[in-house]
Amino acid sequence: MKQFSTITNTVLACVLIFALFSIGLPGFNARAATPTPTTQPVQQSQPAACDSTRSVQVSGVAVVNVTPDRALVKLGVQSNGKSAKEAQAKNSATIKEVVKALTSLGIEEKDIATDWYTIEPLYGDYDSLSIEGYRIHNIVEITVRDATKANEAMIAAFQAGANQVVDVQFYTSELRKYRDQARELAMKAAREKADALSGAAGAEVGCILTIAENTQSNFYGGWWYGYGANQSMMTQNVIQNAAPTGSESPTLDEGPLNAGQISVRAEVTASFGLK
Repeated sequence: MKQFSTITNTVLACVLIFALFSIGLPGFNARAATPTPTTQPVQQSQPAACDSTRSVQVSGVAVVNVTPDRALVKLGVQSNGKSAKEAQAKNSATIKEVVKALTSLGIEEKDIATDWYTIEPLYGDYDSLSIEGYRIHNIVEITVRDATKANEAMIAAFQAGANQVVDVQFYTSELRKYRDQARELAMKAAREKADALSGAAGAEVGCILTIAENTQSNFYGGWWYGYGANQSMMTQNVIQNAAPTGSESPTLDEGPLNAGQISVRAEVTASFGLK
């Protein structure tokens, strides 16, 4: 009898639990089915479209004059001989002396390189095919990392046997820095010109429509793709000297070379919408 009572109580408890679960389940399902509210993104106000129907197109030019800190010197050693072997031996011996003289000045061998080398026969006369000897042209390119030592390097090379000056160029090791300066100044000049032109026409400059750079506008030493310095200077809006910060312009040692200044030029074309 006691066992029967226990079974009955167990069955009643199970029925009660089932009934409670059945009553609470719809509410649970309803809560589960309710979507979680999401935050709507804030609408950003869009800027007004740039009006391209009314525009002004201008160009801006800027030149940054820089004191060079490096030099590239090309010197030649010309040697003659009755045979190619003799000419080669003479030329090699002279080149070794030139390299020795340059390295004694502190120029590293990695900064001394052969730029051009030719060997040609020497004929008896213009119409003759009789070879009387050979001539070697050996051009050495020297990077002088201190522009003030350019004259000293050239004189030392000639004393060692070099007999030709092929080319001398001065440049800056911070070309990117000064080119960026020139671009910034050129863009500023273009904007100022646009403001002046639009103001004269009773309008006002708005947004910028296009920007283009003339990549062939950089030049050095006063020459720009065949045009002399005076001709180039006539078109410039902005000219700025940019000597190295914290130092005076270097003075070259005594000799025929004069570094002066090199010019880094930038030119841009831009169009602006008008309000």
